[in-house]
Amino acid sequence: MARFVDLHADAVYSFVYHRLDRREALDDLVQEVFLSAWKALPRFRGESEIRTWLLGIARHKIGDYYRQKLQSLPFAEEQDDGSPASIALIPDVEERLDLQKLEVRTRRVLSTLPDPYRAVLMWRYWDQRSLAEMAAITGNTEKSIERLLDRARRLFRKRWIDE
Repeated sequence: MARFVDLHADAVYSFVYHRLDRREALDDLVQEVFLSAWKALPRFRGESEIRTWLLGIARHKIGDYYRQKLQSLPFAEEQDDGSPASIALIPDVEERLDLQKLEVRTRRVLSTLPDPYRAVLMWRYWDQRSLAEMAAITGNTEKSIERLLDRARRLFRKRWIDE
């Protein structure tokens, strides 16, 4: 197993690192990926590269992580406040920052958000989950997820601008 982990740890670690909102969960999640893979290895059919298979497992583990965070949230139906449509998560940065600086700044701003906001933004934008998927997995309505995402975007944008 040590050899198996040595061969693929960098790819899995990098994949999870770029999709996770909290660094303290990183090592545990990577370990879960390898434990699940090791248990499922006898059923691996070789229809894809083993690294691709591992990253698929990682994607599911990341989904489980965000599902757990979002399932514990109280989703109260709220009145529409008539605010303008949601603003894009990330301002036009091609003119202002290179991608590396953008990622550092984005992570810094995300780290200042409350856990539910950070979780919903990471799940939506890093893990590319749709509102329908997020609602189905958490057992909430799409409208509830949409409202939470809208509030998270607004706070993110405010903190982005204020930084």
